[in-house]
Amino acid sequence: MPAKNSPKTKTRKATYADADLTLKLYDLRRESEMRKARNYMVMQFNPQSAAEALAIVQGFGSQENAWLRQVLGYWDMAAAMVNLGVLHPDLFYASTGEAYLLFAKFDPHLAEIRRAIESPGFMAELEKAVNCTQKGRERLALMRKRIAQRRAAAAAK
Repeated sequence: MPAKNSPKTKTRKATYADADLTLKLYDLRRESEMRKARNYMVMQFNPQSAAEALAIVQGFGSQENAWLRQVLGYWDMAAAMVNLGVLHPDLFYASTGEAYLLFAKFDPHLAEIRRAIESPGFMAELEKAVNCTQKGRERLALMRKRIAQRRAAAAAK
């Protein structure tokens, strides 16, 4: 069942404080190591199964695990701000597609990953935030479709 907006953001308009926070979050994404981590997660991390995702999630000490933790920690933090009413969900939607793409990469395997690592809260904030608006759910569906198309094209090679 899709999550609902925080009562604090459901009826209010985005504010200059929301915009300022969005710009600060954007600035954090520009840090050099974060750029490397984001590049890995967006361009190279494409798990075909829960086992493939778990190899990185549980691969402590590897560069890929460090990047995964950096990027997912960042997006879960930003999502928590949405879920707690600190950042307006419409501004979150308007300022990023990456969060939706990353969630879509994990989504087919999320239940199995959560069981394997014994962490029902893994990516829970991000899951709630990407599902909190109709536009967000539509973007998530589009990302799932694009990922499926890319997987099918890669399998056909």
